[in-house]
Amino acid sequence: MIRAFEKELGREKTHALVGKVIRGLAREAGEDIANELEGTPMEKIASLLPRFNEGDALEMDVLKQDASHYEFNVTRCRFAEFYKELGIPELGRLLSCNRDFALSEGISSELELERSQTIMEGASHCDFRFRLKGPPSKDKD
Repeated sequence: MIRAFEKELGREKTHALVGKVIRGLAREAGEDIANELEGTPMEKIASLLPRFNEGDALEMDVLKQDASHYEFNVTRCRFAEFYKELGIPELGRLLSCNRDFALSEGISSELELERSQTIMEGASHCDFRFRLKGPPSKDKD
């Protein structure tokens, strides 16, 4: 479907539109998660990760985890492998990696995510660095 839209609208316009939709859905999912899970925003992120790792989809090395930081590297991503096998790695970034920042925004405006690279883009690992912008709180916004 995306390829058909690319032919009609062009790649840039299609990816901008798809990206906007994916980020909106991810933000909504983050808001749902914030309402569903207990604890601080950082505790919610930590308890959410096993959902993305069903079937051992990710291999991760946790670097730091405390009340205001959750930092880890994803060293293997089966999502990236899947998109690469399909011959569409650029769509993996658009449809999967594109969600991460908006999802964390939806969970809490207190969260800040830094990520400078992804496996999907050809890096050896994804570097996720979640931090709280201020002191931890028990409630969402």
